[in-house]
Amino acid sequence: MMAEIRHLSALKREKIGRAINNLNGKILGRELGFILVKYGRKKPIETEISVGDLVLISRGNPLRSDLTATVAQKGSRFITVAMEKVPRWALKNVRIDLYANDITFQRMEDNLKKLNKNTHQVLEFLLGKRSPTNKTEKVEFEPEDKDLNHSQREAISRAMASEDFFLIHGPFGTGKTRTLLELIIQEVKKGRKLLVTAESNAAVDNILEGLDGRVECVRLGHPQRVSKRNLEKTLAYKVENHPDYKKIPELEENIQELIDEREKYHKPTPSFRRGLSDRQIVANAMKRKGIRGISPNVMISMAKWIKTNKKIDELYEKIDDIENSIVAKILAKTPVILSTNSSAALEHLDDIRFDFVIVDEASQATIPSILIPLSRGGRFVLAGDHKQLPPTILNQDALELEKTLFEELIRLYPYKAYMLDIQYRMNPELMEFPNMEFYDGKIKAALGLENFTIKDLVNDTDCEWKLGRELLDPEKPLIFIDTADIGVKFERRVRGSPSLQNQLEADLAIIISNLFIKRGVNPSDIGIITPYDDQVDLISSHARVEVNTVDGYQGREKEIIIISMVRSNKQGRIGFLSDLRRLNVSLTRARRKLIIIGDSETLKAHPSYSRLIDYSHRKGFYYRLVEESIRTSLSNFSG
Repeated sequence: MMAEIRHLSALKREKIGRAINNLNGKILGRELGFILVKYGRKKPIETEISVGDLVLISRGNPLRSDLTATVAQKGSRFITVAMEKVPRWALKNVRIDLYANDITFQRMEDNLKKLNKNTHQVLEFLLGKRSPTNKTEKVEFEPEDKDLNHSQREAISRAMASEDFFLIHGPFGTGKTRTLLELIIQEVKKGRKLLVTAESNAAVDNILEGLDGRVECVRLGHPQRVSKRNLEKTLAYKVENHPDYKKIPELEENIQELIDEREKYHKPTPSFRRGLSDRQIVANAMKRKGIRGISPNVMISMAKWIKTNKKIDELYEKIDDIENSIVAKILAKTPVILSTNSSAALEHLDDIRFDFVIVDEASQATIPSILIPLSRGGRFVLAGDHKQLPPTILNQDALELEKTLFEELIRLYPYKAYMLDIQYRMNPELMEFPNMEFYDGKIKAALGLENFTIKDLVNDTDCEWKLGRELLDPEKPLIFIDTADIGVKFERRVRGSPSLQNQLEADLAIIISNLFIKRGVNPSDIGIITPYDDQVDLISSHARVEVNTVDGYQGREKEIIIISMVRSNKQGRIGFLSDLRRLNVSLTRARRKLIIIGDSETLKAHPSYSRLIDYSHRKGFYYRLVEESIRTSLSNFSG
C-alpha cells in the first residue's frame, strides 16, 4: 500500500478509488472514546474506501503523516472518520488515503517470538511430537436450543469432553454457528471463562448477535469495525458507561484548559531551543537568564510551555490509569470475551486465564493468525470447513501459509473431529453434486427442503423464450447453460491485466438476472459469482444485483445464484478454476436456484467439471445454447 502511495500521484490514487483529495473537516463530537470528524467537499466522492477501513490523513504528503483514522460513515459528498486525537492542521485541505498497516502481521510475529506453553503444545500436535488424547468420551448436557440435531449435539458433547482440542467440521448450511453458540452457553454454565474469536469481524459479530441476552459477553476491537447492532456489547461502550468513567470528562476539560493555556507560550521546537534540554530551559528560566541567543522572555515562555505540557501528560496518564482499571474490572467479571484473532493479542488479555478458546472460521486463518488466540488458553475448539476456501495468500513465496491448522489437525487426528451432517440451506438437488464430489455423500438435507424452489419467489413462470422457460421452471433448481456450440470462444484478456473477461457470459448473466427481477424477484435475493475480477467489473457495470468473486461470497447465501465460469478456449485451460474449493463455494451459495454458464468443451478437461456437466445432463438440468437462442435473448430480454 505504501509503495502505491509513494509512486502514484494524489489524482491517480483518487481515480482508482483509494484516495480523496481537497477535504475540509469539522469535529462532530466524541463517541465511544474516539473523536468523530466529518470531512466533505462540493465535488462528489467516488471511492473504494468503505466503513471500517483504516485511512491515513495528511496535508498533501501521506508519507510524512502518521495520523490514522477509521471510517465511520460515508456519503456522496462526505466521509466521517473516528480518531483518537485531532491536530489543528487536520481540518483544512486534507487528503485521505486508504491505508493498510502492519499491526496484524506485527502481532503474529510477536506471538511467534514469545511462544508460551499453550502455543508450544499446539505446535507439538501439529508437528506430531505430541499425541492428543484418544478418548471418545462424551459429556451429557441439557441443550438450551431444543432444535439441535443429532450431529450438532454429538459435536458439542465431544468438544466438551475433550481434554486438549476438538475440531467441528461444518460444511455449507449445517448450522456451525448455531452449534458453537450452544457450546459457548454450556461451557459458561459450567463456570468456565471463554475467549471466542474468528478471522473476520463479520463472523465475530454473527456469534455475538446469536449470544444476545443468553450469556454476558464483551466484544473487543475498534467500534467502527463492529456492526451497529452490537455496539452496546463493545468494550469501548461498556467502559464509557462504567460508574468510574464519570471522573474522566472533568479531567478532559482540565486538559483542554491546559492546552489552551499552552498555546500562549513558545513551543520549544529545535529552532527555538537550540540544543538545550527541557531541564536546561527550566533552569535558565528560573534564573531569568538568556543563552545561545535566546532572550530571557522566550526562555521563560518555553519553560512555561514545558511545565504546562507536563501537567497535560500527567492528566492523560491519569485517564489511562482509570480506563485501564475499568477495562480490567469488566474483563475480569465477563465470562465470554469475543474478538478477531488479531485483537486477541491486545495486552488487556495478558493477565486473564481462559479455560477454553473457541475459534470460528478456523479453515480461513493462517497458522500464525490462529496461534494468537490459542496462546491464551490450553483447551480449544476449532470450527470450519477445509473443503472451502483457505486464507488468501497474495505472495507466491508464502503459499505454504495456505495450509491451515484446522486442515492439518483433521488430517493428522481424524478421531478428534466430528462433521455436522444435516444441511438447512438449499434444495436437495442443489446439494446432491457438491455432497458427492466433496463430502463423500455424508450430508443429508433437512426435511422440507424439497419444497425450497423459486415458485415462492416468481409471480409468473410463462416465457416465450425456451431458455427462459427452463430458468423459471421451479422443478429445475439447477441449470447448466453450455456455450460450447457457439462458434466463437469469448474468453478475453484486457490489455495489461492479469485477469479475464467473457462478454457472452456477462451478457447472459445480466439478461438472466433481469428476467428474474421482471418476474417479481427482489434484486437482493439474486447474486452473480465469477472467479475473475475483470468479469466482476464487466458485469457490475450493467447488473442490478450484487456481483462478486468466489472469495466475496464465502460464508454467504442468496435465493438465486448465477455463476459465470469465464474460461472458454480450445486448449482446455481453466486456470485457478482447478482449485476445487472455489467450485465447492460457488456451488453451495444458492438456496433455490443455481444457474451455471460455462463452456463444456473447455471445462470438461478437468474431471470434476466433467462430472458436474454429466450430472446436469443426467438430471435434465442441461441447456445447450445455440446462436438463435442468443439472438432471441439479446433482442427480447436484455432490458
